[in-house]
Amino acid sequence: MVGFVSGQGVIGRKTSKRKTDPLVKMSAETSEAPLLVRAARGEKVERPPVWMMRQAGRYMKVYQELAKKHPSFRERSEIPELSTEISLQPWEAFQPDGVILFSDILTPLPGMGVNFDIPDKGPVIEPPLRTKDDIDQVHELDPTSATPFVGKTLRDLTKEVDGKAAILGFVGAPYTLATYCVEGRKRLAREMDRV
Repeated sequence: MVGFVSGQGVIGRKTSKRKTDPLVKMSAETSEAPLLVRAARGEKVERPPVWMMRQAGRYMKVYQELAKKHPSFRERSEIPELSTEISLQPWEAFQPDGVILFSDILTPLPGMGVNFDIPDKGPVIEPPLRTKDDIDQVHELDPTSATPFVGKTLRDLTKEVDGKAAILGFVGAPYTLATYCVEGRKRLAREMDRV
């Protein structure tokens, strides 16, 4: 699932029952929404928006050097200062119309009682959830207490970008999260889909 902040709230999500999110307020204060947000709204724009997948920044020497100092992917994605710095690297180099949050699709899982690690070959959940008892241990996510680093990073990025680009975030959809939880790792994901 992908969402981004616009002056009208988080695109694709109803916000009427929620308190005004500071990210929405910050974005609403800019005189004109970023090009990518306007295009997503269906407005006529002067050119097609351009952005890079977050992984595109991994080829950059500045990212590689930072990764040597902070070898844990989760450390890089869960410490707001590091995640902000990494998220901004491609934007500072190329000025695309979207800045993508440096994160992982499984970020919500620890807040639901499912821990994971990200060694060199992708996320690993050990042990995977295979029994009813395993599933019963999973609990509802409270994003404010479980993932405060995400909100802080988004606020920091919004401030840094200052309305010049859209801030994009992402998370695994329920089926994707469930597949990882049951499989325990990416390489097996397709095998259990058939079961």
